[in-house]
Formats: sequence, C-alpha cells, structure tokens
Amino acid sequence: MYNGVALNCSAENMGNLLGCIQVDQSTVAIKERFGKFEEVLEPGCHCLPWCFGSQLAGHLSLRLQQLDVRCETKTKDNVFVNVVASIQYRALADKANDAFYKLSNTRSQIQAYVFDVIRASVPKLNLDDAFEQKNEIAKSVEDELEKAMSAYGYEIVQTLIVDIEPDEHVKRAMNEINAAARMRVAANEKAEAEKILQIKRAEGEAESKYLSGLGIARQRQAIVDGLRDSVLGFSVNVPGTTAKDVMDMVLVTQYFDTMKEIGAASKSSAVFIPHGPGAVRDVATQIRDGLLQSTLSHQ
Repeated sequence: MYNGVALNCSAENMGNLLGCIQVDQSTVAIKERFGKFEEVLEPGCHCLPWCFGSQLAGHLSLRLQQLDVRCETKTKDNVFVNVVASIQYRALADKANDAFYKLSNTRSQIQAYVFDVIRASVPKLNLDDAFEQKNEIAKSVEDELEKAMSAYGYEIVQTLIVDIEPDEHVKRAMNEINAAARMRVAANEKAEAEKILQIKRAEGEAESKYLSGLGIARQRQAIVDGLRDSVLGFSVNVPGTTAKDVMDMVLVTQYFDTMKEIGAASKSSAVFIPHGPGAVRDVATQIRDGLLQSTLSHQ
C-alpha cells in the first residue's frame, strides 16, 4: 500500500514537473497565469507550463451537493419551532469562475439566506398553518436562493422543508388535544349507538305489549264465548234451570279453582276471605249487582 501511495505521489510530482495535470470527472480546474484567471479546464489531461507563469488555482466540483439547515424561529401563536430545510445545489460549469472566485464559503452564504427567508415567513403563520404550508415555505426559500446564488455561479436544484419540530411540551399538548377530540367523537358514536338500541328496544316492547294486549283480548273473548255456550247448553240439557243458576255454578267453580291455586302456590301470601256456602252466594250477588249498576249508569 505504501508503495502504491509512493508511486502515485511520484507520478503526480513527475506530472507537475512536466507541466501536465489531470482533472477528474464532474470536476473542473481553474487555471491562472501570473495570478490572473485564464480559463476553466474540463475533465481530462491538460498541459500547464509552469515556466510561462501558468498555475493551478484549484478544483471545483460540479456534483450535486446537499446542505441541511436547522433554523429556530417563532410562529404567529408564539410557539418556538425548529425548521429543518434541505438545500440541494451545484455549481454551473459555464459560471465556474464566478463560483470559484466570488464566494469564499458557499455553505455559510446559503445558510444565511435560508435563515432570513424562514424567519420572515414562519412568524406570519400559526403552528397548524406552518405544518400545512411547508411547500409554500420551501418555495419561498428556493426562489430567494435562486435569485441570490445565480449571481455567484450556483444553481438551486431543489429546496425541501423536511421537518418542523415544536417544543416537546407543545407536541405533548397537541397529542392530548388530538386524543381528546378522538375520544369525543368515539363518545358521540357510542351515545348514538346506545340511543338506537334504546329506540329499538322501546319499539320492541311496544310491539310486544300490543301483541300481548291482542292475546289477552282474544283470551277474554274466548272465555266469554265459552261461558255463553256453556250457559246455553246447560239450560237446554237441564230443564228448569235459568241463566242465573248456571252463573252461580260457574262462580262456585271459579271460586274453588282460585282457592286451589292459592294453596298450591309456593311462597304465597296469606289471603283472608269469607269462606262458606253463603260466601259464594254473596260473591255472586256482588258481581251481579255490579253488572246491573254498570248497565243502569250507561243507560
């Protein structure tokens, strides 16, 4: 390896002694004569007769370069942010002498212009607007740089605002606001779903009660029809009986059925009612009187 380096240095020194230089691809060389710019040397091998005052002032790369600039500034709503801009630029071959002689520190010059444009644009925007208008900010930076750097032999290929970083506390607050908004939407959706369930439940209960009412009405109608048929049939089959006698018998039967159910039901409360043969007659009389009074009141 050391032998290779030595051979390289020897070849370069030999080329300098013979007045020959090599310019690499994507690079140009600046040739001076007695300290004055003479020409731009393209990639390849060139003769540089030092004995006639010719010398190599330096090399200039024509490759695309990138500069990342971090700028701290404040938004319209008084939030400090770090804006990160990426500037892609390159020197122009036809203006290589301007790029080589007019600027001593290209990166510092570009950084100064970026600071100036960002600190003039971002303070006019709120934080949310700054995030939304990143492309407009990048366009403003690119236009200003293109206008300024073209005079120095540089082309601005592209400008990107790659990041806007607010303070950590601000980011946490923004995340909490977003989370609260999402929870509010979720709560509204949940409430709407519960409302629909309650409406459907109420509609179901209403339909159930309606159908239950129809069933009870049909049951009572069937009971009435059955009693009527029983009374008519009993009167026909047993001569000398009246409808009153049949009704008394039905009431007695219902009375005993009721007493049977009360006695058979578990955990039933005690019910004290008059009991005896006369009690049945009293119950029948009370029911019959009630029906008669109701009929008279309607008349």
